[in-house]
Amino acid sequence: MRPFPMSTRNWLSVGLLIPVGLVLGCASSDAPVRPPLPPSKSDLVLLVSTTLCQHKADFLNKHLSATQAPKTWGSGEEWIISEDRSASHSHESYFFDEDGLLVGALFTFPRGLDMGPYPVLRDTLSRLKPSLEFYLNVAQLETKTSMESSSLLETGDEKSTTQYLVIGLRDRPILLQASFTIDPYVRLFSPYRREFLDRLRHSAEGGGGQTMESQGTEDKEPFPSLQQFARGQTAQLAYCGEKNYDIALDAYKRAIASGFTNKVWLAEARHKLGVAFLIKGQVEQAKAELLQSLALRPNVPEVLNNLGTVQVKLGDKVAGLMSFERAIVLRPNYALARYNLAETSEATNPKRALSEYETYVAIVEGIPEEADRIVHAKERIKVLKQ
Repeated sequence: MRPFPMSTRNWLSVGLLIPVGLVLGCASSDAPVRPPLPPSKSDLVLLVSTTLCQHKADFLNKHLSATQAPKTWGSGEEWIISEDRSASHSHESYFFDEDGLLVGALFTFPRGLDMGPYPVLRDTLSRLKPSLEFYLNVAQLETKTSMESSSLLETGDEKSTTQYLVIGLRDRPILLQASFTIDPYVRLFSPYRREFLDRLRHSAEGGGGQTMESQGTEDKEPFPSLQQFARGQTAQLAYCGEKNYDIALDAYKRAIASGFTNKVWLAEARHKLGVAFLIKGQVEQAKAELLQSLALRPNVPEVLNNLGTVQVKLGDKVAGLMSFERAIVLRPNYALARYNLAETSEATNPKRALSEYETYVAIVEGIPEEADRIVHAKERIKVLKQ
């Protein structure tokens, strides 16, 4: 039975806003209706003495005596606590990026963990819709046959994702793996990755289990590129503390240098690099990256909006207005582009500015994140109507 996706997560859909003046667009809708978070309660606590974004030095202060020598994980490291030394009685892996931040953790139960004693987690899992269902061959299971129907379930909060790989979901759920990660790295921590499934088929001591070579996903893009893109997102969007545009610049440059085979990835990496250059005040470099992004994907409203911001900063208001207008043609309800168009039009076309401010307010009214701009827009509407 081939795996079939039940839902998808857009890993490129993280955005960036500038609170004053012209507004930079994000790669998702600028006025989203936020869905409620999925059920996530659990009485099985796996991240007992650490948290995502913890610094490696702090982690090792608590766990050094229990860990094995680290393994290379791209430009970062994987630190392992073997099953016999693990408080969770699992094979624990902790993944740190090159900046020393804990960005993901994986807990593997090669013999399976019966969910019977964990009614809260069982209830949570029963409420989640599997993102993937497939048959898995795990020879070490103590309570099930080796070939079992498996379900991958996803939950989390505003900044992190938890994934559970479970067999017997509707009968007697057995947990095989659980992963925890901050959202930029979610693609790299799916338990359905081939290297993670292999950990179920081979014990930490290198034991048996048949191998199904075709099972599990493998990255079509170079791992270093994906890892550096995630590192850039983490720094640019403050997933682990404050924003750090120096790290973001370094990460996006290295992601691009490593290469992407898919032009969507490359275009978004250049888009994000352009935004980082703009925030750092390197406006010409920002323009160059945004133009390269648009050469790869010509009709992305967010990139056009950001290019318009750059063009205005460089003194070319006519080009900026054209970019904002093009973004709105592509997405009529693009509130941020309308706000930018209104602000840039005030001196030369106050009637157009008034119309755009009014449209902006109508689109975003009631959205807390837009409160400051709504106040400003309403003030400008009063002035322009006089």
